[in-house]
Amino acid sequence: MSVLPYKNEPFTDFSVEANRAAYEDALKKVKGDFGKHWDLLIGGKRVKSKQSIKSIDPASPDTVIGTVGKASKAQAEDAVNKAHDYYMKTWRFVNYEERARILMKAAHAMKAQKHELSATMTYEESKNWREADADTAEAIDFLEFYGREMLRLGGAQNVEPWPGEENNLYYEPIGTVVVIPPWNFPLAIMAGMTVAALVTGNTVVLKPASGAPIIAAKFIDILLEAGMPAEAITFCPGSGGEVGDTLVDHPKTRMIAFTGSREVGLRIHERAAKVNEGQLWIKRTIMELGGKDGLVVDETADLDYAAEQAVLGAYGFQGQKCSACSRLIVVDKVYDKLVKKVVEKTKQLKIAHPENNPDMGAVIDAAAHGNILEYIEKAKKDGNKLELGGKAIEGGFFVEPTIFSGVKPTDTIAQEEIFGPVLAIIKAKDFDNAVEIFNGTEFGLTGGLISKRRDRLERARREFHVGNLYLNRKITGALVGVQPFGGFNMSGTDSKAGGKDYLLLFMQAKSVAERW
Repeated sequence: MSVLPYKNEPFTDFSVEANRAAYEDALKKVKGDFGKHWDLLIGGKRVKSKQSIKSIDPASPDTVIGTVGKASKAQAEDAVNKAHDYYMKTWRFVNYEERARILMKAAHAMKAQKHELSATMTYEESKNWREADADTAEAIDFLEFYGREMLRLGGAQNVEPWPGEENNLYYEPIGTVVVIPPWNFPLAIMAGMTVAALVTGNTVVLKPASGAPIIAAKFIDILLEAGMPAEAITFCPGSGGEVGDTLVDHPKTRMIAFTGSREVGLRIHERAAKVNEGQLWIKRTIMELGGKDGLVVDETADLDYAAEQAVLGAYGFQGQKCSACSRLIVVDKVYDKLVKKVVEKTKQLKIAHPENNPDMGAVIDAAAHGNILEYIEKAKKDGNKLELGGKAIEGGFFVEPTIFSGVKPTDTIAQEEIFGPVLAIIKAKDFDNAVEIFNGTEFGLTGGLISKRRDRLERARREFHVGNLYLNRKITGALVGVQPFGGFNMSGTDSKAGGKDYLLLFMQAKSVAERW
């Protein structure tokens, strides 16, 4: 199978009038489809359910984007049984080139529907045009990258020769994979985990996030249109406590790929470790969890640039990224100056319904909205100085971009993941102290340093304990194939999504020796 070399999908330039007009058309089209319903997909057939999940617009909570079926416990059990049966009898034997071809065809279809997919997230997840466009581009990248990687890994692998024998090593699929993605990158991460499992020959039971079921349903439609067998991919929305636990505990579930909070991820990991009756394997897990990510700025930095990068990292998609800059760690000599610059740049951010393409939209739902405001009140009680924001904005689940200074490294907002537009600015005595503060959390996902000193940049490479380190730039925005993504410590299993070893997590190696 001959394919062009991998190339990242370019982001849309919205300064071009034609691109703006195309996106506005997509917004109208998506809006015209509000209210559509998607049933479950189990065993290759659309299945009705007694209940449904309603997806709403966070920036306009009275607006219903659409609905999807809500699976019962019995339907979840049936989903795994049927996915496992199709894996055993059919899907694992399908040629790897055929599986890769489906991914590339689906990627081609996604490019044709790019703005429509992005516009769906503008309404369903309150992503502005830039954030939604980047999400869709990343999803396309995952399909293109993993399709090509399967071509590399699909045949016999090189081993050392031995006289009188033929020796080969093959990578085989492992079974049925339960995919539980997050709502914050509802297309990119959901698609990446799903197609990684499918292209390696596993069947998938997808339980999309309840805050992001419509974009997941549209992606499933694209896969099916591209030739993915309906029996290979199961669409099984449902509650975490009922459906989620059932899928994780099922003895025929071989693996769980999860992205989400530390608390839920650890619970899944613990449940997956238990061997249930009839289970023949040790379940695998991929856990991509939270972060408390820090950007260090020293006295040699260009402070205007540092402030710009900090604000981009802190408030992109309302701070609802596991990689978001939630801690700004600044050495004493430039602390006051940088605080002032960050406050001034943050004041310039525009907040509105994301269909109007502001800097910030709403947070995902009422629970998140309340949780963020509680953290803000806690920060005030801890004695942190409120420099900016701190309030809700009427009309939707909006929260002002918020900045606290005078934050101690052990304070609540310096240790716990808030997942919202709240930035804690921490003063370090010097660079040594900044390194200590940077590593002083249980997380280890992303982080960075802005400095002009080569020795400090090199020290950061060695000592900043994170899975993704960014030097002299913002700490969000990893690109598939360029910056494989995954964290240390309580940030997860460092599975490095978008990297050349990621697909191996969904397979097992078989060594075959034949003596002549």
